[in-house]
Amino acid sequence: MTMKLLVVLSALQLAMVVDAASASYGGHSMVAPLRRVIVRRPDVAFGSADPVAWHYTAQPNLLVAQKEHDHIVDILRNEGVEVLYHDADLPRHADSIFVHDPILITNHGAIVLRMGKALRCGEESAIADMVKSLGIPILYTLHGDATAEGGDILWIDEKTLVVGRGFRTNQEGINQIRVALAPYGVDVLQVDLPYDQGKDACLHLQSLISFVDYDLAVVYLKYLPVAFFEMLQQRGINLITVSKTEYLAMAPNILAIKPGVVLMLQDNIELIMKLMSVGCKVYTYQGNEISHKAEGGATCLTRPVLRVF
Repeated sequence: MTMKLLVVLSALQLAMVVDAASASYGGHSMVAPLRRVIVRRPDVAFGSADPVAWHYTAQPNLLVAQKEHDHIVDILRNEGVEVLYHDADLPRHADSIFVHDPILITNHGAIVLRMGKALRCGEESAIADMVKSLGIPILYTLHGDATAEGGDILWIDEKTLVVGRGFRTNQEGINQIRVALAPYGVDVLQVDLPYDQGKDACLHLQSLISFVDYDLAVVYLKYLPVAFFEMLQQRGINLITVSKTEYLAMAPNILAIKPGVVLMLQDNIELIMKLMSVGCKVYTYQGNEISHKAEGGATCLTRPVLRVF
């Protein structure tokens, strides 16, 4: 390699470091180090939620829910993550604590999604206003008959996005996400989700899989689409499987704070031991109110704004 080429490469590498350091949003990854994240603290709308209407197992205890949520925020801050609170007034939106779903942040701006759960309609514009206030441009807004929720959207690598087609994310939603990202060379791949408990229950793609490192994912194999399983194998992704019991306790819903450093529900001891055996650092939280009652885990409760490779 010539000296001239080495100088060029060094300049490019320096530019990449500068760009990463100055970035305020982006990161096409589920595991690259998390630098900024949006959360929403449980409020009266969550604490007073009608369990039947919202498909919760019981009405949440607001004070306990807030303590559980505060613990998550403490963990993130201790890991050096900047926590941004989404505090817009949403009095009739109990599920708005699950900020992962109404918007997707890309390297090129935000894609405003469109909720497949009718009771959640209206969350999209509220969080879009917040990200605009952070200086993040709106790249695309889903419209018409399109529906898509963030829980169905998974980065495999910087140029590959997998979207699960199910009751919350429909074909038109996937088509519009594909249109939004096509100019940037992002390959949007589609996998079909199982019926499971039907329309009222929440089965997202991320109910079945979470990445904990670039080449390591936790999965519930029974419901994993065959084509998706084969794709993961072809890409050399190693899999840690969970039992049915721990799947029902949301074991696959894990937030990677950085490669090999994760946040998950404390109940799933078998999976925690598996992760620790492969060298993962595991943070846990007690989510009786914010997770088990309301069908949303650590990933659902957070919307990554910036991940830096």
